[in-house]
Amino acid sequence: MARLRRGALGLMESEGTREGIPELRGLTGLLAAEQERWFYWVPVLMGAGIGLYFWLPFEPHILSAIALPPIALALWLLAPRHVLLGLVTGALLAASVGFALAKLRVEWVRAPVVTKPMTAEVAGWLEVVEPTPGSGRKLTLRVTSLGDLAPEARPVRITFTVRSSEPDLKAGDAIKARATLMPPPGPALPGGFDFARKVWFERIGAVGYARSAPGPEPQSGEAPWDLRMWSAIERLRRQIGARVTAALPGESGAIANALIAGERGGISEATNDAYRDSGLIHVLSISGLHMAIMAGSVFFIVRLGLAAIPALALRYPIKKWAAAAAMLGAFGYLLISGMAFPTVRSAIMIAIMLFAVLLERPALALRNVVLAAIVILVLFPESLLDAGFQMSFAAVAALLTAYEGIRGREGFFERPSARVLMFFGGIVLSTLVASVAVAPLGAYHFHRSQQYAVLANLIAVPVCNLIVMPAALATLLALPFGLEAVPLWVMGMGIDMMSWTAARVASMPGAVFPVPAMPLAAFLCMVAGGLWLMLWKTRWRFLGVVMIAGGIALAPMVRLPDLLIGRDAKLVAVRNDEGQLVALGSSTAYELERWLENDGDGRSPREVVKARGFFCDGAGCTTRVKGLRVAVARHPAAFSDDCRSARVLVASLVKPKSCTAPEAVIDFFSARDQGVHAIYVEEDQRLRVETVADKRGARPWSPAPRRRSRTQ
Repeated sequence: MARLRRGALGLMESEGTREGIPELRGLTGLLAAEQERWFYWVPVLMGAGIGLYFWLPFEPHILSAIALPPIALALWLLAPRHVLLGLVTGALLAASVGFALAKLRVEWVRAPVVTKPMTAEVAGWLEVVEPTPGSGRKLTLRVTSLGDLAPEARPVRITFTVRSSEPDLKAGDAIKARATLMPPPGPALPGGFDFARKVWFERIGAVGYARSAPGPEPQSGEAPWDLRMWSAIERLRRQIGARVTAALPGESGAIANALIAGERGGISEATNDAYRDSGLIHVLSISGLHMAIMAGSVFFIVRLGLAAIPALALRYPIKKWAAAAAMLGAFGYLLISGMAFPTVRSAIMIAIMLFAVLLERPALALRNVVLAAIVILVLFPESLLDAGFQMSFAAVAALLTAYEGIRGREGFFERPSARVLMFFGGIVLSTLVASVAVAPLGAYHFHRSQQYAVLANLIAVPVCNLIVMPAALATLLALPFGLEAVPLWVMGMGIDMMSWTAARVASMPGAVFPVPAMPLAAFLCMVAGGLWLMLWKTRWRFLGVVMIAGGIALAPMVRLPDLLIGRDAKLVAVRNDEGQLVALGSSTAYELERWLENDGDGRSPREVVKARGFFCDGAGCTTRVKGLRVAVARHPAAFSDDCRSARVLVASLVKPKSCTAPEAVIDFFSARDQGVHAIYVEEDQRLRVETVADKRGARPWSPAPRRRSRTQ
């Protein structure tokens, strides 16, 4: 039993730690001084194991994954009682648990995915009906039949769009429709965001569009019990949304509906762009900010009301009662808001903090954030890769670290001037700290830097905190009595102020600065530095600043592709002598937009397609990249010349078997099976080819390439 008494990781320094190499003794002393903070690294180490699982180019066997934690536990228990050995084996244990959790989660949600495009009749129960810009809607369907697919090959869920708002559809309806479906698309360039992986964890096995208006399907029978419960909540959400937009029409009503019922489909693209370019897009998505304000408002109102009754306030723990009421309010808001993943994540964090109040522990403590991160990683390991998860925890951890630093100054808050300063300066400080904490994450994931985000947040966030969200709570309380008009009017005024701020800031010169892709090493270096700075307490934490500086220095050292070929081989982009992309293909291609983002290129796709760089005739086009001839064949007649003279041949057709002279040939089959190709021309004129399939590896969400049939 003595071995198990080792502090946070079961570690105690024995007499042996006082001997040995002086440098190790110094490191041991630093670690021993931070013993109370060791627990804070548990979710980081779990995340390292989860990240390793998703980084692998192959799918590990489940037995090997679940065998790792017992092996690591044995090493931890049998290791000599030495701080360094204990920390290393404890870190291996936490990382192995994360690795195993990721694998178990994959097996838990594993479901079929369609392997090729198909048009068929699909039937099932509606789970979610989301409006899209215009008059269309996106439907999420729990499938009961799909063409002639057998049950073991049928996806659990599919999503498809319908172009009109007729007929009226609601969650729980059994419908059928003829739809064109295809596998969820992969990344737009090697190493890019993988949409297919994201929806795979939602058990969505196909995406597409309806070719006929959905109609009722009486043969599907009664929906499952969980869907009946969810459909009742969805109907309530729709009723709330309809009353909100009736009392507050226009764009303000659409935003109010997004903040109350989580329905963002009614917000115009221009408004979304303004909020995005000003750095206020987080305000439109129900997440930690809104959940904290809603739960905090309930806590404050209930506690104030109970405190006004001396018989209760003097005899009972009204603070705990208020925390319990706030917990219920947060759960109710979670249900009404649609239970989007960021909202679920925020609700878990708020629940842990309120539970700390019930246990008479500090609610705003870094330990509670660590506990919330552990819970979320245990339940949803894939959330580690989600930008929202990373940014929300980075912002909250940075704010609490700054708060702890200020609170640690003895006697600081006892001065009246300090209290006034914190009251007015708290908003400025929190905005600055949160903006700095999430800046590297935003640059890495979205390739954009909002230059005036701090200014926009300084104006809009107080309005959201003090006017919009309290009015939203008042609206929810007034709805059962038909008195929602007044609080919605107040909410609308606050929304108009936020929208005015977003529009003005977004229109300022240089409001948005495109950021090119950065190497993964630079990103990880900045993240590691930020964690080192936030999670340790003694002075050696400032080594994190050195790591962050190293990541910033590495950020520009990315090698951009010289040639990019789309997944259908019809879109081709080459890098000209000025280092900019010139494209051949459609200016509306989603891939081209992502390529420009990756480059940090602020031009529109239309400008890139119109730029000169290709010489074309009726059979195809040619260009040169770093002196190498690149040919794009659009007709079989082009093969005779291009196969002989081109170093790189791109064709949306099937290349002849005799076409072996080009060093790289990307034809219909190559593009279909391997996805987007990125080609680099090295200094010695050799070609290096990377594909989406190579980067993704053989994983459950990246099916193996189809074999060519004899007909093909």
